[in-house]
Amino acid sequence: MRVLTLFLLFAFVLAGLVYSADISDDQIHDQVIRKLANDPDVKGGAFQVDVKDGVVTIEGVVEKEKWKDKAEHLTKKVKGVKGVVNKLVVKPRSA
Repeated sequence: MRVLTLFLLFAFVLAGLVYSADISDDQIHDQVIRKLANDPDVKGGAFQVDVKDGVVTIEGVVEKEKWKDKAEHLTKKVKGVKGVVNKLVVKPRSA
């Protein structure tokens, strides 16, 4: 019984690793774009997003430093993202 339990646990872990390896850069790109564009603070619809081997580079302009940080945090939460290069620039809106 113990051997069966260990085997099943190993199979689930292995299946999870295989599944995460199957996520393509294009899929990651689409998910990151969607997540950033739908956030009411970040408003990342106009960001440039590039993905290479799971590493996401985001470029664009935000109005506050905390939104730059939030964009990075949201990007890191996307499945398959291995790292984030945050090249967002903070430019407050002129009055």
